Amino acid sequence: MHANSTLILVALAGALGVATAAPAAENRISPEIESVTVTHQGESVTIARGHDREATLPEEFRKTDRGCPPFCVQPMVAVPGVETIGELELLDYLRRIEQGDDSILVVDSRTPDWVLRGTIPGSVNIPWNTISRDNAGTFETPTEADTFRHVLADTFAAEPLAEGGWDFGEAKTLVLFCNGIWCPQSTANIKNLVEIGYPLHKLKWYRGGMQDWVSVGLTTVAP
Repeated sequence: MHANSTLILVALAGALGVATAAPAAENRISPEIESVTVTHQGESVTIARGHDREATLPEEFRKTDRGCPPFCVQPMVAVPGVETIGELELLDYLRRIEQGDDSILVVDSRTPDWVLRGTIPGSVNIPWNTISRDNAGTFETPTEADTFRHVLADTFAAEPLAEGGWDFGEAKTLVLFCNGIWCPQSTANIKNLVEIGYPLHKLKWYRGGMQDWVSVGLTTVAP
């Protein structure tokens, strides 16, 4: 490994608040990162990797053929200007939240039936269809439109303007994910939020989603 690469890894480990000692025999997240502790629904949860070298993917993530549409392979970039991130970057956002940074929100965009099977510790579930409009850019019912406005104002901290539209100056940085690279739910949310003016730099996309998360043995929690 080049010296520069080593320095970058050590710096990231320091940012995550974990020890940078020599790797132990157990299954670490990376050579420098053993685990990251977060709060999920009021409980402390340690994100680590499993120790069963014979472990396999959960059944719901073993399928390879799902049918497109709707389960089409997603592009590497959901929207130009929106950063696509991986596991270590997501862990860093979770660490920042744990340290009191309330300007960040990690959003599980999946429907509740999927969340019941497990989610990323420290995330909050906001089903994709509560913040996604139809092809005409409208909601089917006034209730759905009200839900959308409440999510923007109460959860994402956007400010409604008297003349219409939104002020996103104090809005949270959203890190969105769903089931994986074949799942269009978080992609749809990102596109919809960009269309209403959500700042590109305040949107992050964990493209790998739950399938990548469990494929490397990282901790999940059920509600």
